[in-house]
Amino acid sequence: MILINAMNARLNQQEKRISAVVFLLACACMGAFAQQQDSTQVANPSKEEGNRNVMLNAASANGPREIQIGLPSADVNVLENGIPVTYATNPHSVNSLWRADASLSHVGLLKISETAITTGNIGYAVNSFTQLGEKGFNGTLNYKSNHFGMQEFSLNLNGSMGKDWFYSGSIYQDFDPGTFKIKSTPFQDRTQIYKFALTKRYNQNRGELTAMYHYSNSHPVYMYATQSAPFVYVGDGSVREFGDFSLGTTSYLPVDNEMIYRDMRTGELKKTSLYDAVQNKGSEFTLMNNYTWDNGLNWKAIMKYDHSTGSCVYQTPMSLDKNEAGINYMYEDADGGMKPYTGEYVQSRMSCLNRGFIDSFMFTTELSRSVGNSTWRLGVNEWYYDIDYSSATTMYDQSVPTDGSYPVRLYNADYQTYADRTYGENGYYYDFNKNASEYYKGHENKLAVYFTHDWNITDKFNLYYGARLEYQALRGDNAAVLNADGNYVGRFSNYYLGATAPDGTQIAPTPFSYDWLNYALTASATYKLNKEFGFTGDFTYITQHPKLENFAPATLPNTDKISVPLGRAGIYFNNSWLSLTSLFSYISKTNNNSTLNLQHKTAAGQTEIMAAPLTYDIQTLGWTTDVVAHPFKGFDLHFLFTYQKPTYKKYETSVEFSDGYVGKINATGNIVAEIPQVIVEIDPSYMITKDLKIWTSFRYFSKTYANINDAYYFNGRWETFGGLNWQVNKQLSLGCTVVNFLNQTGAKGSIAGAELVTKDEASKYAGTVMAGSYIRPFTVEFSASLKF
Repeated sequence: MILINAMNARLNQQEKRISAVVFLLACACMGAFAQQQDSTQVANPSKEEGNRNVMLNAASANGPREIQIGLPSADVNVLENGIPVTYATNPHSVNSLWRADASLSHVGLLKISETAITTGNIGYAVNSFTQLGEKGFNGTLNYKSNHFGMQEFSLNLNGSMGKDWFYSGSIYQDFDPGTFKIKSTPFQDRTQIYKFALTKRYNQNRGELTAMYHYSNSHPVYMYATQSAPFVYVGDGSVREFGDFSLGTTSYLPVDNEMIYRDMRTGELKKTSLYDAVQNKGSEFTLMNNYTWDNGLNWKAIMKYDHSTGSCVYQTPMSLDKNEAGINYMYEDADGGMKPYTGEYVQSRMSCLNRGFIDSFMFTTELSRSVGNSTWRLGVNEWYYDIDYSSATTMYDQSVPTDGSYPVRLYNADYQTYADRTYGENGYYYDFNKNASEYYKGHENKLAVYFTHDWNITDKFNLYYGARLEYQALRGDNAAVLNADGNYVGRFSNYYLGATAPDGTQIAPTPFSYDWLNYALTASATYKLNKEFGFTGDFTYITQHPKLENFAPATLPNTDKISVPLGRAGIYFNNSWLSLTSLFSYISKTNNNSTLNLQHKTAAGQTEIMAAPLTYDIQTLGWTTDVVAHPFKGFDLHFLFTYQKPTYKKYETSVEFSDGYVGKINATGNIVAEIPQVIVEIDPSYMITKDLKIWTSFRYFSKTYANINDAYYFNGRWETFGGLNWQVNKQLSLGCTVVNFLNQTGAKGSIAGAELVTKDEASKYAGTVMAGSYIRPFTVEFSASLKF
């Protein structure tokens, strides 16, 4: 996908405007493919894209949305003051320490080329800047709530405190119970963030030096509370609700909060609460300097040290089978007694407790200057990341109630003699660290230099180009252990550093060391054929190598070069009320590292899970058309139509299970799972009065495949938003937003445990109960902002 710029010219007759809008929308619906840019970017390429509300999110109530680029989901890049808010989102997620709150003076969306050159990553990046102190005394108080009971407060106070000294302080508090009640904790998100900045402006305001402290404490319970839900897969791309279980408003999480796990470092069996296991804490110290000389040369520098504990907890649904395995399941009733479980279904879950102890140092400095009709920039990154990380996994089984009641954990009364699983201490938890457990300890360093030049060669021709050269060094230990035959041992029950594998191999930390050179190149050109019409195109090529987190599994990753070329070319048309851009695009990515947890039901009726590592390529072709129109006073319309066809290349892997069955996957040529081929965005808005605005946003996502073999699929869906914004006066604004106002329900994403199902086998699973992700339910949100 590509975001589009717009330029403005002039046209007068209102009837022609409306007719043209209808015609253009019809043409776009017949096969265009779209993306957006802001209205100055075609003539003068800028750092940010326009026409996208990055915080209008159907997947989360408080995080930035993911912008599709035709590749599988990756980290959502978020920058504050020019550097990433977190080096790696596993285990320290963006939402646990950053929110688009009153502490920020600006939030935008960086172009793909700008992200590539300044960070070495591919994709769009959220671009934000801290609100620093200004003259006088200023304040912003934001409040948001919804009909489920969420309470969110954000306050910024800033001002002057002496000659050329300024302060800024911010508080963020979030109390979010989610869209359904869970028993283990009152909130699905409890986050608090505090910032304080002290600024000194010097040399007649040519320079500005800021020192800032940032503290965050977050429990993102939604990570494990909202991951999955049961539904009936009809077989035609649709789902129906399972009994009285309502997708998005009924809890599928067992009532108790405990989790027993085996420590990956020591081998000890430990008990924790899930609420404590998902705690994230961070302290950041930042220095920023900005100085401009008389000749226009500007120098920016920012330095940040981060000391934090990052945690992610996932309750991954695995097999969901009928209760026919012959296990003597019991459950604890409300009175504390044990009763036989006679429910029809049993869900097995893998609980992943990811935690890392992090120290990182980031330094970025830039020199830039505008000379005549061009602007050049020279920058340096020095980013250092040190982490001690492990992920412990625990299996347990739970009930699948049809009446919408809370599930309960199931107890195997015969666990001490049960041969197919390894239980620990009691009959609830088994197969510790057998499946997706992870470990690595070490550091990653990136030293890079980058350059960009924006050049208006003539009044009609603009050229923008840049390059990045990056040195990447990795040093550390992991648990990818080889046996005497030179084969990777893999994980097994009660795996930990110091354990002995079934073949006698001693599990010990394995050192690794790598040094690589990465680079990125970008160029874009725009030619104005006349005042309204022109041609535009750009190309970005980036190379990468595996990150430290890729060394977490039981095997070493493919360390070959990862190449990502992105090219797009097309036309634009702009006048005083209409802006249109249409572009063809191509993007691919080689050597994607992944690990699949493949499931197979043995002859004994038990589901066995094996990890299968693989490396694959992806290629995407697309066509984009974007329209921004102002056909009459007060009315604005943004329309985006995207067609893309992402396909797997060289996607093959296999694994042998304990009963001799070999699970094979060959997905080469298949459409990439979870990525729609058609995306439509329609965003009309109307100013009822100069202070009152009504708006809607419709997003359509076409059919998506729910497993790698393209056997299961979900039909297209709409994500809808609407709202009313009222600027009461200069100080107070009020808003009401409705999420999913069409009240669509259904599933999305992938189906747990379905990786080995082929297209030929898919029909026999029609009417089967499955578990997966779902659409965010109907939600009414209220907001208020007070400036003083």
